[in-house]
Amino acid sequence: MATTLVDVAAHAGVSVQTVSNALNNPALLKADTLARVLAAVEVLGYSPNMQARRLRQRTVSTIGLRIEPLADNIASSLLDRFLHELTAKADLQGQHVVLFTATSDEEEVEKIRGLASGRVADRFMLTSTHMGDARVPALLDAGLPFVTFGRPWGPSPQHSWVDVDGAAGTREATEVLLDAGHRRIGFLGWPEGSGSGDDRRLGWASAMRERLGVDGRDLDALTVRSEDGVAEALAAVAPLLEQGVDALVCASDSLATGAIGALAQTAARVPVIGFDNTSLAAGLGFPSVDQSLGEVAAAALLALDPEAGVTTTLVTPQLVRRDDARWGIAPAADRGSTPS
Repeated sequence: MATTLVDVAAHAGVSVQTVSNALNNPALLKADTLARVLAAVEVLGYSPNMQARRLRQRTVSTIGLRIEPLADNIASSLLDRFLHELTAKADLQGQHVVLFTATSDEEEVEKIRGLASGRVADRFMLTSTHMGDARVPALLDAGLPFVTFGRPWGPSPQHSWVDVDGAAGTREATEVLLDAGHRRIGFLGWPEGSGSGDDRRLGWASAMRERLGVDGRDLDALTVRSEDGVAEALAAVAPLLEQGVDALVCASDSLATGAIGALAQTAARVPVIGFDNTSLAAGLGFPSVDQSLGEVAAAALLALDPEAGVTTTLVTPQLVRRDDARWGIAPAADRGSTPS
């Protein structure tokens, strides 16, 4: 019987994902872990033969993925980065990505059925998961292999998913600001009920609660919610600035950019941390949480491997620091006055 990824993982005492990283993304692993996995590969004689696997399983090893309508916004640029990571990593494994459009979840499911029946694609990825996502049970009922980029937000049948730990990202951002001496750290987020938005607020709130004892109504008072747009955020952030917050953690770079626009009209020097690490963050010089999309793509490909079974992965994002004189992270004592 041929050696599998599971066999190698058991022999090396690591997870299946770690074996996949060793073979496809070795830079992600510590040197000793990589050496242990490669030694197990050699001892067991594991050699993934992609062509043989496709013939044996009668697959075309093509991943179908819906793309959203063309839009000039941050979400669109983020998806472009993810598609690049996914395509490049799939290519290394002898796989391909086919893109298609759909105007609704229902149409997406129908197009997936058509791609599968026509043998254009035989595995699929869903993005933008949401509460009551009907795509998941529909693909499970159809027996089609898939993974979601986004965890289930609410009750859902068991399935493979990969997501970014938004709470871990905003918690790190908040703790960095707390370590720098900031105490009135506001949160600019999305309207309540957004799964990922609520998750990102949770990280900020937990750090404020555990480090400063801030809770309940005080956390609510330091929170402002806005639709994810620069203009919307610019108008919405005023109540926080009027309170004299000395730092801001934001649920996205769009919101952070709006906050900076509002601050630019004052003499305040207030650090602003965004989320997504887009070109806006780099251009304006504010720190931002990077979603580690390369790791997301690698984990998604692993989840689509028939040998992996059902896998769920939370990828830890990383804070990218920038030191702009007004918006970057610096000790609170060096910031000068804040708005009153």
